[in-house]
Amino acid sequence: MSAFKQIVLLLSTVTLLSYGSLAQAAGDPVKGKVKSAACAGCHGADGNSQAPNFPKLSGQYADYIVKQVNDFLHNKRSDPIMSGMAATAGSASDLADIAAFFASQKTMKGTPVKSAKAARGKIIQLKGDPARGVYACVHCHGKNGKGASKTNPFFPVIGGQHKTYLVKILKDFKSKKRTNDPASMMAAVAMKMSNADIDAVAEYLSGL
Repeated sequence: MSAFKQIVLLLSTVTLLSYGSLAQAAGDPVKGKVKSAACAGCHGADGNSQAPNFPKLSGQYADYIVKQVNDFLHNKRSDPIMSGMAATAGSASDLADIAAFFASQKTMKGTPVKSAKAARGKIIQLKGDPARGVYACVHCHGKNGKGASKTNPFFPVIGGQHKTYLVKILKDFKSKKRTNDPASMMAAVAMKMSNADIDAVAEYLSGL
C-alpha cells in the first residue's frame, strides 16, 4: 500500500474514532472567561495571541483544546511552558469551561499573503503532492483551514494561525519531537515535506 493510501485509511479511522467516547462534556464559556485569566499572558485575553510563538486559541475547537491540555498533563506532549501551565487549568470541568470560552470567540484570522511562496502553499493546502505522499491539508483541516468538525478533537483550526507557530509544529512532527497525533498521521505527512514546503504552506495558512 502506498504512503498516500495509508494516510487516507488513517484519516477514515481517526474520523470514526473521534465521535462518541472521545467527545468532551460541554463547558460554560461565561465561567471560562474568568477561569482563563492565567492563559491570557501567552494566548491573549480573547485567545488572539500577539506573540507569534504562542498559538492563537480564538475560535479553536473546544475538544481540541481539552485534548491538548490533557496531553501536556499526561506527558503525551511536551513544552517548556505549557507542560507546567497545563496543571493550572484546574479540574476537568474548569478546563471544559476555559476551552468553551476560547471556542466561543471569533475564529482566528490572518492577513492574506500575496507571494509566490504563499501560492505554492495554497497548492499544498488544497492538492498536496500525491507523488511524494504529501496529503493535502484541506482533507483534515477544511478549505480555509477552519477545521474539520467541532466534534472532532484531532483536526484543529489552523487557518489564520501564526506562521511562526505553524512552522514550529510541522517541524516538530517531522522530527518526531511531537508525537501526540493519532496514528502518527501528521508525522507521516510532515516527514515527506521539505522545509521549503513547510514554510510555504505556513505562509499561506497564516493568511487565511
